[in-house]
Amino acid sequence: MIPMLDLKRELADIGDEISKAVDKSIGETKFILGPSVKEFEKNAADYLGCKYTAGVASGTDALHLALKASGVKEGDEVITTPFTFIATAEAIVYCGAKPVFVDIDPETMNINPELLEKNITENTKAIIPVHLFGNPCKMDEIKQIADKYNLLIIEDCAQSFGATYKDEQTGILGDIGCFSFFPSKNLGCYGDGGLISTNNEKIYNDIMALRNHGSYEKYYHDRIGFNSRLDDIQAAILNVKIKYIDIANEDRILAAEKYKDIMQNCVSYQKVEDKSKHVYHQFTIRSEKRNQIMSELQKHEIASAIYYPVPLHLQKSFASLNYKEGDLPVSEKLSKEVLSLPINPYLEDEEITIISEIVKLAAGK
Repeated sequence: MIPMLDLKRELADIGDEISKAVDKSIGETKFILGPSVKEFEKNAADYLGCKYTAGVASGTDALHLALKASGVKEGDEVITTPFTFIATAEAIVYCGAKPVFVDIDPETMNINPELLEKNITENTKAIIPVHLFGNPCKMDEIKQIADKYNLLIIEDCAQSFGATYKDEQTGILGDIGCFSFFPSKNLGCYGDGGLISTNNEKIYNDIMALRNHGSYEKYYHDRIGFNSRLDDIQAAILNVKIKYIDIANEDRILAAEKYKDIMQNCVSYQKVEDKSKHVYHQFTIRSEKRNQIMSELQKHEIASAIYYPVPLHLQKSFASLNYKEGDLPVSEKLSKEVLSLPINPYLEDEEITIISEIVKLAAGK
């Protein structure tokens, strides 16, 4: 059996260090916004190269609070991709705003900047580019359009911790970055967790209040806020794991290169721009024989996953937006062809070879 991600191998490697960090957090008994949270916020800010970070309860909350702090409200429109996890668009709806879906580039699988401008209206407030599977978006093009129309850029970095664009970290390329630390992520905790990054002091202060019941000063609540705070125990785990994130990401990149070397051109891969570093939260292939490949892998007890089988514009939850099949053809086509294969820092060369040979055979090449 080869799983998508084997956290037991991670525990065998750094589990003792994590256990000590958790024990220390428990021993300090400061579980809400405790010292581990403050330490992780500093570590993350130093790593990303930004002035401010705020730990929150999840990646979804990071997006929601970022939008709220940016002033996104009912009647506003926010442009994003339909080829992403639903949280990206849910956060827009939480603010009473309308998601506007723009189709993707078939090679990068990210939002297509060439299609942005024609979707901008007088109600457009922000753009949420998603660095899908750890592959940075074409941020120069997106920033140029955002600047032209005075739009905010809120990066969805849920899958891209450590990915870079022109040697800058994702999460500091726009106005705000939003990260998830779900256990499967490149930098993951052992529960839910999230982070917001920004260089804007006002946005940071508003987020710090929003995450803690709208309070800028204890027991004084200037606005209606939320209970969304990164847990101290989870932060303690992240403080250990962030030390190893570059090594872990490099191991993912090496695994992806080995896959490509063996499989060659039997399937298609996500294109990586010359100025980008893809950190392979997922190693995703494209093939018209996707279902046959998945079936063959299952026969050999090898995991695989389809991200995402139904684009957001065709989900029942967004039926009120009145999109129909054929409106965003690239996303719809990819949803029928993509398949993610096991990838993690502990994936062995022999496992990559086994998986690759099965894919080649099933793809008929």
